Amino acid sequence: MKLGMHICDFTYPNGPARLGADLADLVRRAEDAGIDTITVMDHLFQISVVGPSENDMLEAYTALGFLAAHTSRVRLLTLVTAAVYREPGLLAKAVTTLDVLSGGRAWLGIGAGWNEEETTGLGLPFPPVSERFERLEETLQICLQMWSDSEAGYDGKHYQLGRTLNSPQSLSRPHPPIMIGGGGEKKTLRLVAKYAQACNLFPGPELAHKLQVLREHCEREGTDFDAIEKTSMYTFDGDVKATIEHLEKLHGLGIQTAIGRVPTNLDLDKLKIIGREIVPAANDLV
Repeated sequence: MKLGMHICDFTYPNGPARLGADLADLVRRAEDAGIDTITVMDHLFQISVVGPSENDMLEAYTALGFLAAHTSRVRLLTLVTAAVYREPGLLAKAVTTLDVLSGGRAWLGIGAGWNEEETTGLGLPFPPVSERFERLEETLQICLQMWSDSEAGYDGKHYQLGRTLNSPQSLSRPHPPIMIGGGGEKKTLRLVAKYAQACNLFPGPELAHKLQVLREHCEREGTDFDAIEKTSMYTFDGDVKATIEHLEKLHGLGIQTAIGRVPTNLDLDKLKIIGREIVPAANDLV
């Protein structure tokens, strides 16, 4: 089992003036600790489960570009991009740029989007949920076309592109892997089966059921269920034994990558413990 680290809080003790240096130190230490994947949120205001909306929040793809420059091995992605925040052609270009400059380490993490507060606050589009899912599927199609050999136009219900030129092309071939986040059984998991190489699901009591629903969608789409990387979240509160037991349960359900929230307020001692005790235990789960 692989471990990831999710950076969802940028309000650090040293403030914005030291944020770049603190982040660079954090991701270098995470990579040295054996972390496989680093993710950031695609939010513009802080979300309530982490802190007040006024807390510091960085734009996702600018932050990932910075993190790429201070790492050499970890996979890099958003958990997850809100499809309606960026035009699809621009999103494909951003992920391609990250992939090229990181040496082929970029993934596209994506979902339909949900945070109405930040979208209305900053004047971003926030159509009804049914339209957001339509736009998500068109975005997936456009990204895949831009990562293909075709430069043809795209004429969809919501997006029209005259020429899907993407130069330079991504280093990851046939394209940067796609992770779709969310457990919606009718739409989200169907899109995982049809387009994605990975899913991200909540680690709650419905996890086994969600995986079975995904398997059924894969059967209908003709997709190899086993080829899709299954990821979920975990929390490390300092209890090594309980954390390892939780990871064992996730692994038993079929989760291959567990992504943990970064230690709050740069508690680097927790990161050391993760590297010394949690990572080796997770890697032994095969």
